[in-house]
Amino acid sequence: MTTEHTADIDYIDHTVLITTDLAATCARYEALGFTLSPVSPHRLAERPGGPLLPTCTANRCAYFGQSFIELLGIVDPAAPDPWGVHQLRRTYRGLLMTLGSRDVAATEERLRAAGLASTGIRALEREVSTPDGPRTVRADSVRIDAAHTPEGALQATQHLTPQYVHQPRYLDHPNGAIGLHSVLLVVPDDEMDGHEERYARMLDADVWIDGPKRVLPMRHGRVEIIPQSSLDDFLPGHTVPALPLLAAHTVAVRDLTAARTLIEGNLITTHTTPGGFYVTADDAHGVPLAFTRGR
Repeated sequence: MTTEHTADIDYIDHTVLITTDLAATCARYEALGFTLSPVSPHRLAERPGGPLLPTCTANRCAYFGQSFIELLGIVDPAAPDPWGVHQLRRTYRGLLMTLGSRDVAATEERLRAAGLASTGIRALEREVSTPDGPRTVRADSVRIDAAHTPEGALQATQHLTPQYVHQPRYLDHPNGAIGLHSVLLVVPDDEMDGHEERYARMLDADVWIDGPKRVLPMRHGRVEIIPQSSLDDFLPGHTVPALPLLAAHTVAVRDLTAARTLIEGNLITTHTTPGGFYVTADDAHGVPLAFTRGR
């Protein structure tokens, strides 16, 4: 008798773009065709049940029903920074990524057993508006130790109140976005095997080989690893500021032509890729944003 293996981490929950000008970044993402949630200040705790602290950050998000893009703004630089967002912004030149966990306690235990030391479990709360009045979003997260994530900060999160996150009124996007398709990790050519093995351990996932690309598929979303020498094949004309790097994210849309027409109609230049098109880091406020057709 055999039992089917089910990974505790089984989807990309969201990508994070840190900005010191939340208003300008949100205006650009709205011009890219996204519906964004209202501004939501963060309160964080170092441990579940611990005291919640006001922080220096707030966000607006593009929600897709399962995954989302978080535009994380440093809105009060002098306020407490319990999760070290200032340092994250100074350290990493690309995206941050949060993976979705079905059981964050199991994830934390597995990561430690795999030699991927973590912070332990931390609690997050933030108040959001809903049609029924203010509600509190709650989630527990575990961050993988920075020594094991040179490309960008990674954590796994278990949502305790998903109904307050993916509210139906925020899921309809003018560009037709339906979800995060993938996150692109660019690494030195001679380090491909090591990064592939590390992500297989972190995600507890199998690896597919697709030409020069290594793909780690999940129930929703996928991590794609490519060597630097192949970058121009996937993001023509783009250069990376550092390696390794979580260099880009890709959104699935219902209609590529309609999405591209909307974006170019807002005077934003697009560039053709093998799977669709992308907007440069400069035009997407820090990190390239690609679009592909959803299924």
